[in-house]
Amino acid sequence: MKKLSGFTLIELMIVVAIIGILTAIAYPSYVNYLYKGSRAEAMSSLLDIANRQEQFYADNHKYTASLSDLGVVSTSDSGLFTLTLTSDGSSFSVTASPLDYPATKDPECSGFKIDELGQKTATGSGGNNTCWNR
Repeated sequence: MKKLSGFTLIELMIVVAIIGILTAIAYPSYVNYLYKGSRAEAMSSLLDIANRQEQFYADNHKYTASLSDLGVVSTSDSGLFTLTLTSDGSSFSVTASPLDYPATKDPECSGFKIDELGQKTATGSGGNNTCWNR
């Protein structure tokens, strides 16, 4: 008798099952990692703009309504969020709205906002404390 080498169907099915189990465990962790990274980017951008607004106020005795006056572009560093600044001179608010990317489809924390008083709000099912404190 000649010995044949190769894989049996059972061995192949065991490998496929192991890969399926590992994928089922790893994928949700990867998605959460993407969400946390995009949240951090949005919050960092908003805090940077708020700090620049306070410096602008110290220099000019009013807040600006233009991101270009602060040396900031209208998107976050990696382009995941659109940044919007509104101001009437005596107050301001900055909003980070997600663009259509997989990393920004977080149902808990989809958008972020900060104002001149440092009040931080977020849209999504997670609420303000959950989103800003992660």
